[in-house]
Amino acid sequence: MKSHNRKIAFALAGALLLTGTASLQAKNPMVGGASMYPTKTIVENAMQSKDHTTLVAAVKAAGLVDTLSGPGPFTVFAPTNAAFAKLPAGTVDMLVKPENKAKLTKILTYHVVPGRMTAMDIAAKAKANGGKAMLKTVQGETLTAWKDKAGAWWLTDAKGGKAKITIANVMRSNGVIHVVDTVLMP
Repeated sequence: MKSHNRKIAFALAGALLLTGTASLQAKNPMVGGASMYPTKTIVENAMQSKDHTTLVAAVKAAGLVDTLSGPGPFTVFAPTNAAFAKLPAGTVDMLVKPENKAKLTKILTYHVVPGRMTAMDIAAKAKANGGKAMLKTVQGETLTAWKDKAGAWWLTDAKGGKAKITIANVMRSNGVIHVVDTVLMP
């Protein structure tokens, strides 16, 4: 019986590590210094995060607030302000101009996958596909999710850029957010 309990304990520990640290946090994980409430939408919570002010401004400029506040469900890979700061100087200012709305929308919807995909769902999809999960975005192109040797989960975009998932499983009323450290490009 002890051997059986030990196997269950190891399996549970592995599952917790697989789903990321966010699943180990309190019911309302902290993102950007604010509690993320599961009863609020993706947009309502993002607006509270001091680490996502650039993303919120971009979502507003692209006219996606109503869409991402809708019933969904959506899986959003949410770049932080630091992720946007990695872009070449002036890129964000250029993208939020009205004349660049289509380009901004294309980039933002590339960070959204239809449905609610938890870290465990992504891991299962990767396991079933030889270690890589192909995620079809709302924009229409694919992101590739994969795990490195240290156990961190990454996304690779269409241009070969990589973004690390830094906080997983921020569950919302209309989906789930996974915080990423780099803006992905279609």
